[in-house]
Amino acid sequence: MAMPAYLPSPSINSFNVGPLVIHFYALMYLVGITVAVIITRRRWRAVGGNPDLVGDIALWGVPAGIIGGRIYFDITTPMDIPHVWYGVFAIWSGGLGIWGGIILGALVSIWRLRRHGVNVTQFMDAVAPALLVAQGIGRIGNYFNKELFGRPTTLPWGLEIPYQYRVSGGIPAQYLHFATFQPTFLYELIFDFAWAGVLVWLGHHRGIKPPGLFALYVFGYSAYRIFEESLRVDSSVHIFGLRLNMYIATGLAIVGAIWFYRSQRRPAPAEAPVEPPAGAVTDVASDVASDVASDVASPPDEPGGPAEPPEAPTPGHASAAGQDPGDRAEEQTAS
Repeated sequence: MAMPAYLPSPSINSFNVGPLVIHFYALMYLVGITVAVIITRRRWRAVGGNPDLVGDIALWGVPAGIIGGRIYFDITTPMDIPHVWYGVFAIWSGGLGIWGGIILGALVSIWRLRRHGVNVTQFMDAVAPALLVAQGIGRIGNYFNKELFGRPTTLPWGLEIPYQYRVSGGIPAQYLHFATFQPTFLYELIFDFAWAGVLVWLGHHRGIKPPGLFALYVFGYSAYRIFEESLRVDSSVHIFGLRLNMYIATGLAIVGAIWFYRSQRRPAPAEAPVEPPAGAVTDVASDVASDVASDVASPPDEPGGPAEPPEAPTPGHASAAGQDPGDRAEEQTAS
């Protein structure tokens, strides 16, 4: 049987488990998050950190990232919000802006890391490749949703998009009669995995100062998105003929490059533990309590400083306590 000269779209985007409807889009994000946590635990342990900390950061950072991603989507593409009362929350139908997710997720995660007294820049480097892997896995969800595709193409890996999804995707009318399109979700998946591998290699073979790997994550992913945005034709806000995300990707690529350059130009900081030693707070409290107790137990000094030792007796005026026994006997006889 001849193979089709294109990538077919999946016939379903969800399945049922009893009364529950499981959407592949949401499932792929859950898988990506789980894999990212596993990778970060291994990388954080390798630099001397406590891997259990990663779970706490994910518990706060992941929901914040989802909320930030949805807020970004709702603000930048209001025309794509489903026309139901819960439309602004309907993430299962697609619609998470990566920029909003990274910004809010990072802010909340940094807050948690500081609460734990952890070296923030080293944790950022540990998580950078894991974020790319999670994003790449999440793009499989776009495949099931039949979204995130580019211009029409006749390439053998062109993605077949059913007509109703071409219409709902908001592509220009002149492209509606085409059947196959650039699979930009697939391009991003490949790039995400490849760039994650590059970051891991650089971390092992080059003396990258923290947070250099995270800065390269921002630079590399943003630079790739410039290429992707030049291919995409789905709905978007346009400014002076260019997609909004083109401007954001360009700005962040510049920020990432400058951030990396400046982070590597700084002198290497003194070697410091990635986390405060266990019981450090308890030890400090014990030392303070010990000092206070010793101060209370010891007699206070006289005003003006410590007491001076008594003067040595002047010759010829020795005290009775310091006299020779024979001299005392003579004095007693004379009396």
